[in-house]
Amino acid sequence: MSQTPAPLTEARLTVPRPWALTTADVLTHLQTGGGGLGAEAAEERLQLAGPNRLPEPERKPAVVRFLVHFNDTLIYILLGAAVIKALMGDWLDFWVIMAVAIINAVIGFIQEGRAEKALAGIRGMLSADATVKRDGGWVTVPAVDLVPGDLVRLMPGDKVPADLRLVQAFRLRIDEAALTGESVPSSKSTDPVPVDAGVGDRGSMAFSGTIVSAGQGQGVVTATGVATEIGRIQALSDEAGSLATPLTRQLDGFGRILTVVILGMAAIMLMIGRFLHGMPFDELISAAIGFAVAAIPEGLPALVTITLAIGVQQMARHNAITRKLPAVEALGSVTTVCSDKTGTLTKNEMTVRRIVTPVGEYDVTGLGYSPEGGIRAVGVADDAAGSGDLAAILSVATLCNDAHIVQGDDGTWSLVGEPTEGALKVAAMKGGVGSAGGRRVAVIPFDSAHKLMATLNEAARTGGGEGEVSRAILVKGAPDRLLERSLTQRGAHGSESLDLAFWEKALDELSSQGLRVLAAARKPVRATTDEFALDDLVDLEFLGLWGIVDPPRPEAIEAIADCHAAGISVKMITGDHAGTALAIAHEMGLAGPDADVLTGAELEALSQEQLREVVRDVDVYARTSPEHKIRIVRALQSHGEVVAMTGDGVNDAPALTRADVGIAMGIKGTEATKEAAEFVLADDNFATIRSAIAEGRRIYDNLRKSIVFLLPTNGAQSLVILIAVVFGLALPVTSVQVLWVNMVTAVTLSLALAYEPAERGIMQRPPRASGGPIIDRGELGFVIVVSLLIGGATMGVFYGVAATGVDVEFARTEAVLMLAFGQLAYLFNCRFLSRSSLTLDVLRGNRAVWWSALALVVLQVVYTYVPFMNLLFESRPLPAASWILPIGLSIAIFLAVEALKARRTRSSRHTRSLKGTS
Repeated sequence: MSQTPAPLTEARLTVPRPWALTTADVLTHLQTGGGGLGAEAAEERLQLAGPNRLPEPERKPAVVRFLVHFNDTLIYILLGAAVIKALMGDWLDFWVIMAVAIINAVIGFIQEGRAEKALAGIRGMLSADATVKRDGGWVTVPAVDLVPGDLVRLMPGDKVPADLRLVQAFRLRIDEAALTGESVPSSKSTDPVPVDAGVGDRGSMAFSGTIVSAGQGQGVVTATGVATEIGRIQALSDEAGSLATPLTRQLDGFGRILTVVILGMAAIMLMIGRFLHGMPFDELISAAIGFAVAAIPEGLPALVTITLAIGVQQMARHNAITRKLPAVEALGSVTTVCSDKTGTLTKNEMTVRRIVTPVGEYDVTGLGYSPEGGIRAVGVADDAAGSGDLAAILSVATLCNDAHIVQGDDGTWSLVGEPTEGALKVAAMKGGVGSAGGRRVAVIPFDSAHKLMATLNEAARTGGGEGEVSRAILVKGAPDRLLERSLTQRGAHGSESLDLAFWEKALDELSSQGLRVLAAARKPVRATTDEFALDDLVDLEFLGLWGIVDPPRPEAIEAIADCHAAGISVKMITGDHAGTALAIAHEMGLAGPDADVLTGAELEALSQEQLREVVRDVDVYARTSPEHKIRIVRALQSHGEVVAMTGDGVNDAPALTRADVGIAMGIKGTEATKEAAEFVLADDNFATIRSAIAEGRRIYDNLRKSIVFLLPTNGAQSLVILIAVVFGLALPVTSVQVLWVNMVTAVTLSLALAYEPAERGIMQRPPRASGGPIIDRGELGFVIVVSLLIGGATMGVFYGVAATGVDVEFARTEAVLMLAFGQLAYLFNCRFLSRSSLTLDVLRGNRAVWWSALALVVLQVVYTYVPFMNLLFESRPLPAASWILPIGLSIAIFLAVEALKARRTRSSRHTRSLKGTS
């Protein structure tokens, strides 16, 4: 009596660790027979498991995304001031303040990328259709309708439509680079693998979104939709959460402190005016609002946004495309770069670097799939490319090979076929060995079970086509498999006994260099032989070994050295094997000779606290999964590191989202990775990261210069109003005049500093400390002193001119002129904050300074002499002689600030000297 199968449930359709189970166990668990599922059963399972697609993220309405850009402390203060101005009927002030806030929000809304695009990029990797066995026959169905238990057929070029446990695999190889970071396709079989095998080692599985590069296979669906490996990566991307950049954190803290200071000072001013001087309450309220408007740097949000937008344009010129505006500055504060290996630090173009024969060793020059380069014997001065032993192994490289190297119309060379075979084909081309004249008679394709490929080849006839025909079996594959099938080796004087000890030593040496090793052998056969089988591959003549590597980018080696000089550590996080990763790291100068490598399995055994203790000491991580990359990033961030993560595969997307700065490759990167990143490198070049970091540092320097320049404007104006109220004096400037000065200096002068060139030695200094205020105590004191200088000069001009008997509007017009010109003089001080501006360099290097100075002068002329401006701002036309006093005092302010800078420089040098001797 047959047993009734267990009823289907959603849990029943989930197979725990299918890679470790036998095919029979998986088929039994999923209740799938040899004929596949029936249409009715498939429909029932579809209701339980749901469609095979990744869910659309919930998207915020555009209005909400726009309003988020008003979520800023300084903007709150501005909006509050605007409301009060509207209630008081001061509509000019109201609209000026609102314009600043709205422009800032519009720019941010347009520039910043939407995070849900990362998930859309991952969804785009899924296959559209699948060949599935239903009701005993093969049919094509939409991949979205696949269910656990379906039998799926795989052919070369297919995109795997769901996670499959393979039940048949005939020389099946699948390109999983986007998922695991492996630079060569993975060989697949139906044999179970250990339970704790990483994604890259699960040879019995085919994963959704990967591509079949060779062979054929069948698999039973074990996971669909969010349950697939790609679905897990989407969930990680969604849960990783992006972090605020250092700049946004600093500006938030600055805004909160400024809010408390402004409100506190306004309250003190109200009490002094009311109880000490008995000023009318409505007049006091107006003065308090004027003080708040004067103290708030309402141009700061717009200044930050525009400075970053200018940085976006500058970075684009360096092939770094910015997707998220605040990240421009964050890149300049990076302390650690975590880089994927394949395609980022390396070219992702396999290259033969070393050839070993029984006669000698040969170095192969040149990189990638271009046949430029040569082969020379190690320790021999003459070119040995024509030697018999070398010619024999290169013949196997080009004839026992299905790859093709083609040259495009633009002169570039590209590969059609598998990367490893492409490397062998190029090596043969460099050695001058081709396949012309011969022909392939039969072939045994590569099989992961036997780890070899063999061809029966007929050599070219000699004597004009009338010569003797010769045929031979040519074999390439795993060294251990060919050595066990070989009887002899090709020596200097013909065939000789196989020296196993020699080859084991050569294998160890090549492997220690991180090279992927393949072997070559041959066997002459009778000229009448037309076919052969695997059993004929015995008593072979061993020809030698190829050492193959995915070569590092030469420019990346220099870029890593520059990053180290700038105090930035570089860590390699790859899915490749430990030996290969460590060898590449040594070659690139990324890790020292005694450096260790931490594998995914070892990392899995560590708790997060244990990982935190060692994460900064390890520079190479191998065989990692997406979860491992996120753990590494979080462990680094727990030490206060500002982490940039680079990558090109979908497996990198969650870590790019979690990192402070995500950097995707633009050419070889997947769409999912590009959408998750803040930056996309248009040239896939790690060296571009170095240029972008330097650009980020320049942008931050210029932003600090702009803020240090902007704050004394507000400081001087607020001090003028505060002192006037405290001492019961007439206000030197009105609130609308305060707004005028704020706007013209912010729009003209402060923007000029965004174009400042990089400071000297910008990549020879360590990264700035994470956290802390955007300006330190020394700079704050500097700002206060400059505010006193400009504010004092303004009050002196106002009360001095008013004492001559002119009306108050005339005196205020000259006071506004003093404020504006004092700022203009201070602009030249701010061009060089760490060195003297008393140099001819201050007059060159930034044409924007002169254009902004001209714009300020023109605007002040309009303010002073145009009638409708006189009406709006209560200004008065000034005689030419009235300009002399503000200009003269501005020059005096410039010289006084330079004296202050010199004193600060001497003080800081003295402090460093004391620290050095202590």
